[in-house]
Amino acid sequence: MAKSQLSDAILVNNYIAGDENSLALLIDRHQSRIYGYIFSKVSDRDLTEDIFQETFFKVIHTLKTKKYYNEEGKFLSWVLRIASNLIVDKFRNDKKMPLKRDTEEFSIFSNIKDNSLDIEKKLIKSQVDIDLKMIIQKLPHDQKEVIMMRYYSDMSFKEIADFTGVSVNTTLGRMRYAITNLRKVIEKNKIYLPS
Repeated sequence: MAKSQLSDAILVNNYIAGDENSLALLIDRHQSRIYGYIFSKVSDRDLTEDIFQETFFKVIHTLKTKKYYNEEGKFLSWVLRIASNLIVDKFRNDKKMPLKRDTEEFSIFSNIKDNSLDIEKKLIKSQVDIDLKMIIQKLPHDQKEVIMMRYYSDMSFKEIADFTGVSVNTTLGRMRYAITNLRKVIEKNKIYLPS
């Protein structure tokens, strides 16, 4: 079997055993989804690059020291969780703004912007995301799984089918049922989801 066809679990074990090339294959296999996930949260290419690299530093450190990694065949989910934690840490640290005093060259008032509309939009989007996730949680497991993988992990239908062990047609059917059920709940409860 070609190395590129090995499962994530086998590649992880091979890397832990000393095969550096296995990690390169894992990165190649998942980098677009991980990068896309990070960029969707931070919307800045340089910051995305930094967090992407830091994510894999943590992955390498964890795998090399054999700490905190419990193989359940969910390497991608584990890496996305690391990336998510790093994003949260980054934004938490950015909020701790250093105290600056007014000088001739600097006035705090020149840096203050009225972000109330942006904040309002973010709050609405945040509430919509919360409402949508609550609705998704009420779907049958197989439908919820497809929605989460497709929209939150940015996986293709083929990748979802491979991951769940069903055909692409079954995956598409589950997605169709999930969307139909979501629409029914949204209409029944008169939930407003702005586009």
